[in-house]
Amino acid sequence: MNPSVLTTVAGGVAKITLNRPEKRNALDRAVIAALISALRSCADDAAVRLVQFTGAGNAFCAGADLTEMQAQADASEAANLADAEQLAAMLALLDSMPKPTLARVNGDGYGGALGLLAACDVVVAVDAAKFAFTEVRLGIIPAVISPFVLGKIGESAARRYFLSAETLTAATLKELGLIHEVVAADQLDAVCARITEALLMGAPRALAEAKTLIRDMARTSAPNRAAASSEAAARLARLRVQAEAREGFSAFFAKRKAGWRQD
Repeated sequence: MNPSVLTTVAGGVAKITLNRPEKRNALDRAVIAALISALRSCADDAAVRLVQFTGAGNAFCAGADLTEMQAQADASEAANLADAEQLAAMLALLDSMPKPTLARVNGDGYGGALGLLAACDVVVAVDAAKFAFTEVRLGIIPAVISPFVLGKIGESAARRYFLSAETLTAATLKELGLIHEVVAADQLDAVCARITEALLMGAPRALAEAKTLIRDMARTSAPNRAAASSEAAARLARLRVQAEAREGFSAFFAKRKAGWRQD
């Protein structure tokens, strides 16, 4: 186990903690490799119903480890590509996780940290946290995180904040769609617990299928909506005859908790 990434599982919730408080939880190669391993483990573990991300200490994540990045300036383009592809692989795993993901944002987040937030399903942040896409001030661009971030904040906001690198508040990122809830620090755990409880009420397979549905339908253009709706109807019909749906309806009408509930 990489001590820079800690994972615990309890009550169906896997809590993944970036554990480099002395480096403001910056992402280096070892951390990203450990995150890839942790995400794969969570995806394959039937005991895990939800994945929560957070950071140790006062920061969520400072983005890329700048000391490591500076050293990479003398490396080959191929070596730099390998590093970038490793980050892309980690974000892809997080984005495609078949289980709900919740970011518990306990402090500031910069650069790559915003990619983590964009790849999570639900994001709750403390009101004092600050954020920025700082890459252009270092002579680079937010390339790897861009597909995930643009899917949340859109082109207009990216045109401003990718270029200006202005500091953003949690409230501003909520307005842009990257954060769902902004709370006082002493309310962070309570709000995350409430959302976790709501997510765990969903049926495991249905949650996975709902996430796939969102990804598939989010970019459907107007001329293709009728065909997409018809295709989605087939997905619904397939799920209706599965054991999970039978249990869900049976529990509802019997006024009892469904079998997948652990509370």
